[in-house]
Amino acid sequence: MSAMAPARTESDLSFLLDRTSHVLRTRMAAALAEIGLTARMHCVLVHAMEEERTQIQLAELGDMDKTTMVVTVDALEEAGLAERRPSGTDRRARVIAVTEKGAEVARQSQRIVDGVHRAALDSLPADEREVLLRAMNRLVTGHLSTPVAAPSNARRARESTR
Repeated sequence: MSAMAPARTESDLSFLLDRTSHVLRTRMAAALAEIGLTARMHCVLVHAMEEERTQIQLAELGDMDKTTMVVTVDALEEAGLAERRPSGTDRRARVIAVTEKGAEVARQSQRIVDGVHRAALDSLPADEREVLLRAMNRLVTGHLSTPVAAPSNARRARESTR
């Protein structure tokens, strides 16, 4: 006799958010690839243009680890879009400076990013679009604003017990 799966009593919000986020990221990656950028490169360019920022500050803003950040900045430097320079305020610190070419590419990539977001939102009726954005903003600033640290003793299901 096989046991019955437990009945779901709520909509699977995790699936809905993961799926839409995944597909949106794939569309964003494809659109930015047309101008030779990754989403991370776009993120670094835009945040570096806002104000003088170090690699560490940019990595935190873009939710990147140190290695990923180094690879991303290397790619931006190779493409002539940004460069590492000493900080204007702290000679020991290095900041990421966006070149003129980089600023033009950032304007172009921001139009692409906005277009991908607009296309997704435009696929909804106007009233649903407003409600979705209001609800998502409420979640991201309220109930789902702060990640919870995973317990250190949590074991993965696939981990063997040998």
